[in-house]
Amino acid sequence: MLRTTQSRISLSSLHFRHSTPRAHCYRRAYATSYTSLSSRYETYYGGSIKTFYNSTLTGLSPAENEFREAVWEFSARVVKPKSEVIEREGGDSETHEYKTLIEVHKEMAEMGLHGVTVPTEDLTSSLGLGLSYTHHLLGMEAISYSSASLALSYGAHSNLCVNQLSRWGSDDQRAQWIPGLLDGTYIGALAMSETGAGSDVLGSMMTVAKKVDDGYVLNGNKFWITNGPKADVFVVYARDVVEPGAKQTYTTFLVPRTTPGFSTGKPLDKFGMRGSPTCELIFEDVFLPSTSVLGDPASLQGKGAKILMSGLDLERLVLSGGPLGIMQAAYDTAVDYVHQREQFGVRVGTIGSMQAKLAEMYTKVNTARTFVYAVARAVDYHNAEAQKQGLGPKDKGYTYPPFQRRDCAAAIMYATDKAIEVAMECMQCLGGNGYINDYPAARYLADARLYAVGAGTQEVRRWLIGREVNSDFE
Repeated sequence: MLRTTQSRISLSSLHFRHSTPRAHCYRRAYATSYTSLSSRYETYYGGSIKTFYNSTLTGLSPAENEFREAVWEFSARVVKPKSEVIEREGGDSETHEYKTLIEVHKEMAEMGLHGVTVPTEDLTSSLGLGLSYTHHLLGMEAISYSSASLALSYGAHSNLCVNQLSRWGSDDQRAQWIPGLLDGTYIGALAMSETGAGSDVLGSMMTVAKKVDDGYVLNGNKFWITNGPKADVFVVYARDVVEPGAKQTYTTFLVPRTTPGFSTGKPLDKFGMRGSPTCELIFEDVFLPSTSVLGDPASLQGKGAKILMSGLDLERLVLSGGPLGIMQAAYDTAVDYVHQREQFGVRVGTIGSMQAKLAEMYTKVNTARTFVYAVARAVDYHNAEAQKQGLGPKDKGYTYPPFQRRDCAAAIMYATDKAIEVAMECMQCLGGNGYINDYPAARYLADARLYAVGAGTQEVRRWLIGREVNSDFE
């Protein structure tokens, strides 16, 4: 017996229309998802995606689940049919055009996905949805299911760049950049890491900002920058030039791609996430006016470390949707395969050793998702309480949840570990087919491995969590 749910969800107009600020209205067209009471699967866009996503364990509200289904439908209709092209174009060492990725980027803008956490304000853009980090996480997961490469670029754009600009930017900066970033005109990126500044990103940072008349001069390099080859604006962290013996400070800047002295290196040839553009950034005597300091120069010059650390927690949380989507895809691929292939006259999935693998994969997928969703809800609850008091990250008196740093690190650490394990088991379930590129299993593993080193390494996450736990006893 099939339970059919019809929801009027238009993925080309999912962005919330409003007649008054923050008064939202869903305009929806028909999308149908099927949940089988016996096999418990969902299908989207006529079967383009068939997933064993377990919605009974998520604890999502009806509105959150409606949003989730809408993005999964978009992922099935728009992203999945183009996922192979996105990978091929990104891996083409001759062109690196990323044409299809940019096309889908604009389609995501039409849907409103680039402004999930951006408040709907006339000052910035009516495309801001003003929703929660849980919603942003759900979007990241659904896109990652079909194309982890596209989702990585989406996360770098919508969270690392747009969310930081929305939270910290001045009124003028938000008015200048947010509308184009949300409507797909611009692509955004964040530049923090360097060849010699990875895990010790602040202590080893060599990109410097020297204060001069009417502005700053930046010199240095950034590396492994997602969206670097195609981004129009960058959120850049730099080490301030300070007097000998003075405390070292850092400042965050907005750097347009067209700034004289700024250039990008050749796109990097990566093991996984090949469809996501990544490169080096080069700053050679780049002059930036004082208005390029993210936020108010009078109050946020030298506060780059604070901005960076606040963004890292939310980056870890939202990007946790990446491994969640990858491992769900790996699990679905394995389950479907072992119930089609036969050996010894029976379906492979009914063999005891294979049943054990399926049990382990099922448990890992659902424990990881349940934990990550719980962390997202905790962060959203704290943000909602702060908003009731009229407080934002730039306001004096704003505090972060006592466990936010450790929990956001734990969320992406655990989800990444489980995604790698599930991807490995998916390859094993497919046998010889898991090792050839005609099947997606190898790509799941290569893509999942990115999250073991991107947005912080697994080792640093464990160190951070341990340090935070030990601080309870100081």
